[in-house]
Amino acid sequence: MDSLLLLGVAMLATGCVAGVTAGLFGIGGGIVIVPVLEVALSLLGVDAAIRMHVAVATSLATIIPTSIASARAHHLRQSVDMDIVKRWSLFVLLGALLGAWIAAQVHSRVLAMIFASLALLIALKMILFPESRNLTEDVPRGPLVLTIPAAIGTLSSMMGIGGGTFSVMTLTLFNQPIHRAVGTAALLGLVISLPGTIGFIITGWNDARVPPGNFGYVSLIGFALIAPATVLCAPIGARIAHSFSAKRLSMSFGVFLVIVAVRLFYRAFA
Repeated sequence: MDSLLLLGVAMLATGCVAGVTAGLFGIGGGIVIVPVLEVALSLLGVDAAIRMHVAVATSLATIIPTSIASARAHHLRQSVDMDIVKRWSLFVLLGALLGAWIAAQVHSRVLAMIFASLALLIALKMILFPESRNLTEDVPRGPLVLTIPAAIGTLSSMMGIGGGTFSVMTLTLFNQPIHRAVGTAALLGLVISLPGTIGFIITGWNDARVPPGNFGYVSLIGFALIAPATVLCAPIGARIAHSFSAKRLSMSFGVFLVIVAVRLFYRAFA
């Protein structure tokens, strides 16, 4: 009973931290949720072969309400670019479904190394040159550009994150103001997390190794404990974000990316 109580407290605390992070940086909180869930599942004796699958799937499920709460808070402050969301949503969605399928088949070590390297490069740019000129004057159009949201959906779904980490980096490189990039990323997180969750439910449906209380690879217990806390705390992060200057928010996101990159490198080489 004591271990279950501690697990519940840890899940609630994780949800609070993930919610604030979601509202602050426009991410779904998966960067926080996935490693904590993996440890919790190991303590519960879940098969190591599917532990990360359950952690990633459950993280994506909790990101659904988090993204709604965070996007709503940013939309009220008029910091969601609906034109980008309309142009990118279908390709983000297809990418998220593909990512969920790939994650059920392969190891993510190489992916983690690629993402960590990219995150470090963008972090250095955002920390050292937060107000410098970016790659383009606006978000480019054309068929080839649509591979970008597809890649964002695929990689984010594979890693159990809401896509904010990729989306904010990409949109700021396309000369989008940091507050608008964060708000838009929050809504794109919903487009990633919903189909990604469905994909993990389908791929894990007939897996006999999943623990009790699971819906495919999604842990309903983890979802029930983490999701409410993230919804309640996401608006707090959004308020904090809008109290920062663009330069300060950009630099803060850069520091966050450094932390993410270091964790991913450690995970890849451990």
